[in-house]
Amino acid sequence: IARTLGKIFGLNEDMCETLSLAHDLGHPPFGHAGEESLNECMEDFGGFDHNIQTLRIVTLLENKYYNFSGLNLSIETLDGLIKHNGPIYETSKYDEILGKNIFKARINFSNRPSLEAQISSISDDIAYNSHDLEDGLKALLFRIEDLDKIPVISDIIYKHKKKLKMKDKELVLRQIVRDIINEMVKDIIINTRKNLKYAKLKNINDVYKSKIHLVNFSDKMINFDLSIKSFLKTRMYNHTSVLKKTKQGQNIVKALFLKIRKNPTKFIKRNALHDFSKERSVCDFIAGMTDRYATNLYNSIK
Repeated sequence: IARTLGKIFGLNEDMCETLSLAHDLGHPPFGHAGEESLNECMEDFGGFDHNIQTLRIVTLLENKYYNFSGLNLSIETLDGLIKHNGPIYETSKYDEILGKNIFKARINFSNRPSLEAQISSISDDIAYNSHDLEDGLKALLFRIEDLDKIPVISDIIYKHKKKLKMKDKELVLRQIVRDIINEMVKDIIINTRKNLKYAKLKNINDVYKSKIHLVNFSDKMINFDLSIKSFLKTRMYNHTSVLKKTKQGQNIVKALFLKIRKNPTKFIKRNALHDFSKERSVCDFIAGMTDRYATNLYNSIK
């Protein structure tokens, strides 16, 4: 999605792709539920934030070069990762978790993000909205008919209704999801062109200083986006079976933190422990786990 939008607006497609691939590297196991749990565990030690953890990974934790830590990403890429959700006005947590002035004052946190970063952010919205709808339908948490009252989707479903009787349901579902993505992408193109024309940009500094968020949906599509999010929150994220799994995940993260913190050298390489505080090293270790790895480790040590 981000590469498509980057190509249409003549932007740096590699950066659009890099920001999209990298922006969730810092997610711990069990997604946002795991993040809440890990942040509670780290309350007295600087806290935890998955966006800042992404930056820790690419600037401190990945070890690929003799002379310095991190992945040697360009300052524009780091700027995009920091601000893919918009300007940052409170930087104390960044200083606490990353170290003070790690970017040597080369990033202005209060500027707007680049167009590539704005594209990455809105592409994320499109991707998880549409695919969470698909996942919810496949998990039988709701039916296609339940989506009928959501604007835009109701028109798309009507278009495919006849096919539901004749074709494989999963095939029709994939086509519906593709059409939802297509409608949202088309809307961004039309609306962003209007915004760019209005802003009369001459260079990258005009983007950074812009008074409006340039890459955005129209009002109609913003309402659609909010409707999907509201529907998913009620019917999927707050579904009893999902909440049960969420609670299990949070308990696993807390139990792992307490257990590993008691004897970190049993689980973590010694050189990693020397680089940072014990708690931050344990946090990094847990944040890098998949759901399955965390569950298996928890079952083996509980």
